[in-house]
Amino acid sequence: MKYEFIDDKNTMVITTKNIVSKEKSIMLVSHDEDDGMWEFLEGEEVKEEDAMIISLYEMVSIDPTVNQIADLPLGYIAYRNSGHEDWVKQEKLYS
Repeated sequence: MKYEFIDDKNTMVITTKNIVSKEKSIMLVSHDEDDGMWEFLEGEEVKEEDAMIISLYEMVSIDPTVNQIADLPLGYIAYRNSGHEDWVKQEKLYS
């Protein structure tokens, strides 16, 4: 499997149960400036009980299209309106 991230494959990331089970697609990715944490989300409010921590490598295996944003800088987000659209990158406007 292709892996484009410079981060170690075992880097822990935040996601949701629905994404891991492939019931929902990743619509929003955040690369946090303060701690470097990656978040791969559905684009909706996430309840704490629905959150999961998995490895970055597992995330790429669930949705290889995230390789397209492997160069997302700290403090930026990437989003799309459907799982078939291209990613749009922008600086995070909130903390």
